[in-house]
Amino acid sequence: MTTRTTPGPAISLRKVEERAPGIVSLYKSAGAGLRKRGMEGQRAAVYLVVDYSGSMKDYYRDGSVQALADRVLGLSAHLDDDGVVPVVFFSTDVDAVTEIALDDHQGRIDRIVAGLGHMGKTSYHLAMDAVLDHYVDSGSTAPALVVFQTDGGPVSKLAAERYLCKAARMPLFWQFVGFGDKRSTQFDFLRRLDELAVPAKRPVDNAGFFHAGADPRRVPDDELYDRLLAEFPGWLADARAQGIVR
Repeated sequence: MTTRTTPGPAISLRKVEERAPGIVSLYKSAGAGLRKRGMEGQRAAVYLVVDYSGSMKDYYRDGSVQALADRVLGLSAHLDDDGVVPVVFFSTDVDAVTEIALDDHQGRIDRIVAGLGHMGKTSYHLAMDAVLDHYVDSGSTAPALVVFQTDGGPVSKLAAERYLCKAARMPLFWQFVGFGDKRSTQFDFLRRLDELAVPAKRPVDNAGFFHAGADPRRVPDDELYDRLLAEFPGWLADARAQGIVR
């Protein structure tokens, strides 16, 4: 996959209709979001990181995590032509590194979780390390959008900040998505990560954050894609200017 902007989506509407009819509306909404941001035709790898800590149990049970996975898959079909999104499940440790695909997305999250063990705490830095390893091992030089979902702060704030700053020299943008009560202070750390100084702590601003609320399924598709893509174009321009993205 190249980093160039080329006409049209990576996977056509017709192919999405054939392979994953259940996400056609998401695919269309994602396309509108990309056009709004001037990103139509952009190519990028897409990752999904999901929190598997104990407090996430209800979000798995009510389908919120599956809904996010489907929405990310709909976006990925515009950006990457392989029809697959690598997924990292994390809690105290990395619980799984697997994938969701256009051809097998329905109920995929439940099937993965059925094979996982105890739901632990939230070690951001281990999940970030797993993404970095996967990206390096893939041999890709394309920019990557990492959608990182969590419902709380990390067990080690220092480690999470260090990893984010370390990753700033790589062509990955981290879009954090918070599930939970908007009145909670549990996401103060993510807001701080979003605002880390440039260039004092990192060469480019390589992270964004938005709060999806206590029922993330209620966030309209167009709003979700708008928020997922809000800072990605600016990062891409800055990363290209500094040679981080070739």
